[in-house]
Amino acid sequence: MRQIRFAGAGGPEVIVLDAEAVVPKPGPGQVLVAVHAAGVNRPDCLQRAGKYPPPPGATDIPGLEIAGRIVAVGEGVSASQIGREICALTISGGYADYAIADVTLCLPVPKGLSMIEAAGIPETYFTVYDNVVTRGRLTAGETILVHGGSSGIGSTAIQLACAFGATVHATAGTDEKCAFCVSLGATAAINYRTQDFVAEIKRLTGGQGVDVILDMVGGAYIQRNISSLAVEGRLVQIAFLQTPVAEVNFMPVMLRRLTMTGSTLRPRSVALKAAIAERLRAEVWPLLDAGTIRPVIDRVFPLEEARAAHALMESSAHSGKIILAMQS
Repeated sequence: MRQIRFAGAGGPEVIVLDAEAVVPKPGPGQVLVAVHAAGVNRPDCLQRAGKYPPPPGATDIPGLEIAGRIVAVGEGVSASQIGREICALTISGGYADYAIADVTLCLPVPKGLSMIEAAGIPETYFTVYDNVVTRGRLTAGETILVHGGSSGIGSTAIQLACAFGATVHATAGTDEKCAFCVSLGATAAINYRTQDFVAEIKRLTGGQGVDVILDMVGGAYIQRNISSLAVEGRLVQIAFLQTPVAEVNFMPVMLRRLTMTGSTLRPRSVALKAAIAERLRAEVWPLLDAGTIRPVIDRVFPLEEARAAHALMESSAHSGKIILAMQS
């Protein structure tokens, strides 16, 4: 089979296509998937740069989400799974013609969606649901600020929060990306290059602030986020595009009874991820099946053009998801 590997740590130039790789075998509780498409995510770029190694025991082939058809099963998995068209969260290995997935992390391709679209679901929907709904405790009638609203994570968070009855504000880096956020349901989108989001949030909320903030920037944003939260507000950190280190005045946290939390997804156990999958199946899949929400695909690259896909991801010029297609 074909697979992508990294010839050392570095930029997109270290991406290599291996055309004669051995097809992996599923272990207990796992399935082998003939991959139709795989999502490209920023953690893939971090792994390529040597900053986000896969957990012990996982393959170093990149790729955290796939869509395809189950073609073989491991011990303890019913043969009735063979032939199912699924999308799945993977710990690694998605950039290949065949990939291993835990059967509990396989979800059906939503009605009306293509395999290409389904490949853009797992990593972002697992991440957004767990952080916005579970950790951020967002409920109907509340207000959320989504930073990076035009990204794969951001576009998912905007749609999901709106579907759950929240008012959404977002930030993005161009007027065009702000318009994209509004098209997905955001009430307001703030161009962070030309506007002060703290001042804009105060204006938009009548000085009250927002109930939840989903942030992947960190650094100087941490203090500004605290300033933008309402009483009992929740700041949820899922990445650090700037830095995880910041000088912060915690007095507002005490005075306004704020909650600061965050999480990573990849290192968690299969059981913990499976619990998220079950909640997605119950609460989010009906919305996907009905077309109420859907993954937004910016560009699709063939597997051979993985370098170009990574270059686009790191340019931040995209809006929505970037996909690698193994089959046309």
